[in-house]
Amino acid sequence: MTLSRILIVLAFVAVIGLPLAVRRGPGESVGADVPRLIIVTPHVQQIRVEFSQAFSEWHERHYDTPVKIDWRVPGGTSEIVRQLQAQFNAAIKDGRIHADGTAEPGSIGYDIMFGGGSYDHSKLHKGSGVLASPPGSDEAFSVPMSAPGSFTQEQLDEWFGENKVGAGLLYDPEQYWIGTALSTFGIVYNRDVLSDLGLAEPTSFKDLTDPRYQSWIALCDPRQSGSITTTLDSILNNKGWDDGWRLLRELCANTRYFTPLSTKPPIDVSQGEAAAGLAIDFYGRGQAQSIVLPGEDPAYARVGFVDPAGAVFVDADPVSVIRGGPSPELAWRFVEYCMTEEAQSLWQFRSVNDPHPGGSPIGEDGKPMGPKFSALRRMPAQRRMYEKYMPYMVDQVNPFDIASDVRSKGWRGALGIMMGGFGIDTSDSIREAWAALSRARAEAGFDPMVLVEMENLFYAFPPLKTDGGELAFTPENYKAFKTAWRKPGMGERFAIEYAKFFKQNYERVVELEHTASRK
Repeated sequence: MTLSRILIVLAFVAVIGLPLAVRRGPGESVGADVPRLIIVTPHVQQIRVEFSQAFSEWHERHYDTPVKIDWRVPGGTSEIVRQLQAQFNAAIKDGRIHADGTAEPGSIGYDIMFGGGSYDHSKLHKGSGVLASPPGSDEAFSVPMSAPGSFTQEQLDEWFGENKVGAGLLYDPEQYWIGTALSTFGIVYNRDVLSDLGLAEPTSFKDLTDPRYQSWIALCDPRQSGSITTTLDSILNNKGWDDGWRLLRELCANTRYFTPLSTKPPIDVSQGEAAAGLAIDFYGRGQAQSIVLPGEDPAYARVGFVDPAGAVFVDADPVSVIRGGPSPELAWRFVEYCMTEEAQSLWQFRSVNDPHPGGSPIGEDGKPMGPKFSALRRMPAQRRMYEKYMPYMVDQVNPFDIASDVRSKGWRGALGIMMGGFGIDTSDSIREAWAALSRARAEAGFDPMVLVEMENLFYAFPPLKTDGGELAFTPENYKAFKTAWRKPGMGERFAIEYAKFFKQNYERVVELEHTASRK
């Protein structure tokens, strides 16, 4: 190779390689002495990018050094909890964590768990799934996976006011987790498809049971998604046992499919593959945000999202400091940052680079508050944000106003097995029976006695057979059902029996409608 060619190659490498060598991600800083915070999270990339840069800038202002956040995203919240359980059990067996909960920094590989529902963060507090024996001992013990904070009650009151949102809490009373954002569970819908079907925009979960929605609802399988289970449990609690199960049955009858992925319904709704679906707010609003055209008002875009007022379960989306993490002091600084108005504005303000009427309020750093790259469409956890900054928020919704006060009645465990039987594993049969029942209801002169029989069959539940006879599926008998399901090997057996029971009933509904209509 000639000298001139060598020089050309070297120049080409320099042009291509130099930008890669100096490029830094948001919030990253060059230098081996920059503190590093390891955060495990289910949060999407947009959230990670915004918090990386914003926290590093805040930390540099207050503690004279930037911070590098090392994000770990192994999967959803359930997978994160399983990983932590495995790490804690291993650390106990190795003697790195002791029975009194003491642990040397670095005993666990993560500093913080950021995101997920209060249910999963409560598992960290309780040490659920952690039970191991230290070296040389046969006695197993458990410890909390998270560490408690030491914020004063005065500070907590300033941040949150009353520790309550609907039926839930904003933070753990012992400070094992602190809510940073709020999650709601509502309806994502496609305005264009609804118009074609002649349907108004839904405002309640009951709206989705209209027969015109048949095969147009996108739903996630509650046996595989904790967020959709929370939504369905809230519907059941708010409606009550009889009306709640009836609504869930009709919702299943209108469903186009059941997916294991809670992210799929919002995507399919936006693409017109479904008219509506149930979704956690940041999936629904995030998908709506992604299809907004430049200069278009999100309130009139193709995709909308609604939280049915008074029927919405609002849950804290917390941050927990992991016991035995590498950098505990830095971890608590991150929690402190999450409680600032500067951090709270990231969740719901418009991007500071997106021109909009009124601009953005100025923060303590003298710069406009809000995300730098994209609107996150999440709800802040602090009441004062809605009192002070509502005009600057993308979504004009106050979760404290729409949250349901109805507490869980403990029926959540029935959703997977019962909905699996009457809706998911018998999806074709329930659709056929629902269509037959809808035709019978609409037909003038249809035999009312036959219609009553069809409805009784459609909404029926299988009894529980006991030595003393049969128990009906009622709130009073629910404990007996739950006990029976939990016996070794019985869950699978009941699932098969229930599917058979519901399928036979649905086939009989179709047969009755066909016979009565021919008379």
